[in-house]
Amino acid sequence: MRLMVLLFCLCSAAFAQTPVLPQPAAPQAAPAPLPPAPEFPVKSTILVDYITGQVLAGQNPDERAEPASITKVMAAYVVFTELGAGRLTLDEKVRISQNAWERGLGGSRMFAKVGSEVSVEELLLGVIVQSGNDATVALAEHIAGSEEAFAAMMNAQAKRLGLTGTHFTNAPGLPNEEHYSTARDIAMLARAMIADFPQYYAWYSMREFTFNGIRQYNRNALLGRDDTVDGIKTGHTQSAGYCLLSSAKRGDARLIAVVLGSASEEARAQQSQALLNYGFRFFETHRLYLAGQALSQVQLWKGELEQLDVGLAEPLDLVVPRASYDRLEASMDLPRYLVAPLAKGQVVGKLRVKLDGKDLAERDLLLLEEAVEGGWWSRTYDGFWLWFEDDA
Repeated sequence: MRLMVLLFCLCSAAFAQTPVLPQPAAPQAAPAPLPPAPEFPVKSTILVDYITGQVLAGQNPDERAEPASITKVMAAYVVFTELGAGRLTLDEKVRISQNAWERGLGGSRMFAKVGSEVSVEELLLGVIVQSGNDATVALAEHIAGSEEAFAAMMNAQAKRLGLTGTHFTNAPGLPNEEHYSTARDIAMLARAMIADFPQYYAWYSMREFTFNGIRQYNRNALLGRDDTVDGIKTGHTQSAGYCLLSSAKRGDARLIAVVLGSASEEARAQQSQALLNYGFRFFETHRLYLAGQALSQVQLWKGELEQLDVGLAEPLDLVVPRASYDRLEASMDLPRYLVAPLAKGQVVGKLRVKLDGKDLAERDLLLLEEAVEGGWWSRTYDGFWLWFEDDA
């Protein structure tokens, strides 16, 4: 058997393999040109697929910009993290300081009274629905002792999430030269927040919240206008302009849109709607391979097995322009053989997917099983034949 395998290897010089792509359930329509993404007179935009993180459209997505109250998404992320770690509870009471009350003056506020005690849950709703500066600062002081220390926690989370274009100096998102982010980073934060804290995400779709006898409405105009939109956060200062981080789910697909520096509330809503409609209309998601699915086999020497299965650690989903699936090309770069022992999960190659010759995705190929060394005779026998293999 080993001799037959050796003769096969000697006759083959190809290391790249072509895995079979699964066929769509429905026949593909005739391909049509992908129209250009909508563009607007704003500072920056981005449209991202939630599942894959693929960027579908964008203007200056890495340009530094003032995030305004979109900052509160990171503030809430830090609070959610504390809740998840058991260092905070939703019914825990927070005393409203004079500083927190003053920070709410002249901007969005929850109207929490100085000296009153408000639950963490109510304050979070004040942050998420009412965009309350006072609620955000109150939570920051309660968790970290000061707003400055809380901003340091926000920056630590930004670093952990890979938000390389982001830095915070305050919790509510008030203007500061050293307080900035990018459309790309904001979209990445939104993906993390939805994935890490789905139990709280529904609060971002609430259209109103009443506290202290005062009813306030969510400033996200897309809520109610488009039933598929379920968040996320508005922002506005004179220097930042009108900003909107939005997300919508249609069927199994979810998209995230960011618009920074728009001219008005209505403009940011229309621009965000246009981006979302473009993504849902002209793109589709396909699952190419499952996690742990055997995509190929590699010859093993000096082991108990003669071949090892290789595959992916995670499912591979891709978003492509509609009617372009049949133009995808997949290939694998794998060694001609491996030598035991090897651990399960060890990276041994690459899977690449291209569309019309352009790279679309690259993933590590892993061993799906352990390569245990064979006995003395097997190792000696294979070692002898490997002399010929290495000369091939």
